[in-house]
Amino acid sequence: MKLKLRGKQIRAIGYPAGPVISVAMHEICTNFKHNSEEEALHILKDILAAPEKYLADEKLGKIAEKLIPQKENINEEIQLRIIPEGTSLIGALKALPLGEGLGGAVFGAEYIEEGALHQMYHAAKLPVAVAGALMPDAHHGYGLPIGGVLATENAVIPYGVGVDIGCRICLSIFDLDVKDLMQREAFFTRELNEATLFGSGAQFQSRQGGTDDAVMEDKAFDELPLLRQLHGRAWKQLGSSGSGNHFVEFGIVEVDEKDATLNVPAGKYIGLLSHSGSRGLGANIANHYTRIAMDKRRLPQEAKHLSWLMMDEAEGIEYWLAMNLAGDYASACHHVIHAKIAKQLGRKPVTMVENHHNFAWKEMYNGREVIVHRKGATPAGKDVLGIIPGSMTAPGFIVKGKGEEASINSAAHGAGRRMSRTQAMANITHNALKEELARHNVKLLGGGLDEAPFAYKDIEVVMQSQKQLVEVLGKFTPKIVKMCGAETNRVRKPSKREVVEGE
Repeated sequence: MKLKLRGKQIRAIGYPAGPVISVAMHEICTNFKHNSEEEALHILKDILAAPEKYLADEKLGKIAEKLIPQKENINEEIQLRIIPEGTSLIGALKALPLGEGLGGAVFGAEYIEEGALHQMYHAAKLPVAVAGALMPDAHHGYGLPIGGVLATENAVIPYGVGVDIGCRICLSIFDLDVKDLMQREAFFTRELNEATLFGSGAQFQSRQGGTDDAVMEDKAFDELPLLRQLHGRAWKQLGSSGSGNHFVEFGIVEVDEKDATLNVPAGKYIGLLSHSGSRGLGANIANHYTRIAMDKRRLPQEAKHLSWLMMDEAEGIEYWLAMNLAGDYASACHHVIHAKIAKQLGRKPVTMVENHHNFAWKEMYNGREVIVHRKGATPAGKDVLGIIPGSMTAPGFIVKGKGEEASINSAAHGAGRRMSRTQAMANITHNALKEELARHNVKLLGGGLDEAPFAYKDIEVVMQSQKQLVEVLGKFTPKIVKMCGAETNRVRKPSKREVVEGE
């Protein structure tokens, strides 16, 4: 089936209104006509994040050209900090005049691409910036790099939080025999397929698909017109999981020794691990308030996605309220999924560990309150529990934070990409992925080449690079992995079981 994209789909992922929309539709639908909508939109997101990388690309260069305005059209009403150039980006980052500043707080610098360093460099030049750090899984993103942490004074940056507000990892540990994963593989596979729904626009046909949750009664839905408009769709997406690198998977949890914070006896357990965010609710909030911030701040082109809202402005107050609601909604999606599966397993989890990224927190730093943005970075304050996943074949780690001030109490949120989605789809074969899954005895339900293990950094190297940030308490090894795939339905009727549970 030939690929077709609509202008509103391209605008929805952040493309500005104008000629670039029609150019993008033509070039993508011509050169990638056999790709899925999901794959095509991921390619467009990569170009939007770093158009300069694609200027020389024979197939994508025309889109990139339209995204880079001529220099004379760049509005520079707000001046960024002037930073003395070092012999390298790391040298320049060390010179940042931010009080305590970055001070070279770049963890695993040898594994971080130049694009992420450039983005952090521009972020730290903002007049509202107080401190920043880069985690070892860092790579190029939108606004802040993925794996970037930025503390600001009385200001919140919508794209510093990200589009998928409150994206999180949630682990339920069940005291079940790990042999069951292989001996009852069909049962566990069925439960993953029944428990949630994948796809960027995926939603249940009715609210019964996701069951009820108190978050849907939050008064913010009535107070803000934007949220009021999104309420119906949020109901239908409650308990769904999205696309891209989002997953729900069963695996083996190993705890070497009992830790007072985790409070789980040493041993092997069956684990249910999920990764997803706030779905269409968060994306619409992010895009709406980013446009407002860009209009208010008028930053140079290279920093426009870092436009901020002051916390004492009406728009800043609104965004803070909406962001927190989206975070609560993302958590509710995970809890709905985990509750469905726990019911089918016939027992409650021994414990649940949950942490989120793509969020902003009010925290104390050097004796003053700041807004800490963690874009693809895990909170790692003293004794704070978290999960850091690897890939569909690589282990994830249960950790507790050490409260390292140099990282602004943060750590990596995963292995981090070493290939863009476009690069992965161009360089990884289905046979290579199949062989890698077999080598690790992993069953994959859905999932594409853009999420193949080869597209990610070595999680063991990432963990080694942040030993001063977190302590490892346990390990999660994936065995049955459910992700978005080409066969995923965007709209699905709830199953008989879901209808019963939702009534």
